[in-house]
Amino acid sequence: MLQSIEPYLRDLRARQQHFDTGQHLFHRGDPVTHMHIVLAGSIHLVRYQSDGSGLILQRAGPGSILAEASLYSGIYHCDAVAFGAADTRVYAKVSLKKLLTRSSEFSDIWAHHLAQELQSTRLRAEILSLRTVAERLDAWMAWNAGSFPQKGEWKLVADQIGVSPEALYREIAKRRQ
Repeated sequence: MLQSIEPYLRDLRARQQHFDTGQHLFHRGDPVTHMHIVLAGSIHLVRYQSDGSGLILQRAGPGSILAEASLYSGIYHCDAVAFGAADTRVYAKVSLKKLLTRSSEFSDIWAHHLAQELQSTRLRAEILSLRTVAERLDAWMAWNAGSFPQKGEWKLVADQIGVSPEALYREIAKRRQ
């Protein structure tokens, strides 16, 4: 996404920020004053449940716009936490909103991005509605061009498909036999 909008952002004032593992970019209820584009690393949008568990709403990697729907909100509805070291480019919310009103081309690219994010969210909801670990893993693999999760990604994949890491490990072990 970054490549398609980057030419439009060149004239906007921005600053780079670095975040260490576990550092919050913002908290639920904070006012939305800036938008982040992830340059390096990974940032998770997390909504904490009443039992203290966290539901990951977005895994933003390089080129991702973090919490893009927040452009249309006064406050954040979740927390943003660096998952490992991460760098972002930060733009003032007001600057992006002005750009959307000035440039119909940028508005179209932004709408396309939001539509893709909505499709991904619906697919994730569909995966989470499946009953078995096998079905969820099959759907995840179809979503990821048929690729099997790499060993270092298993815990992340387990989180994405809403199963325990142990259940995913067992399913992967079955498939390897």
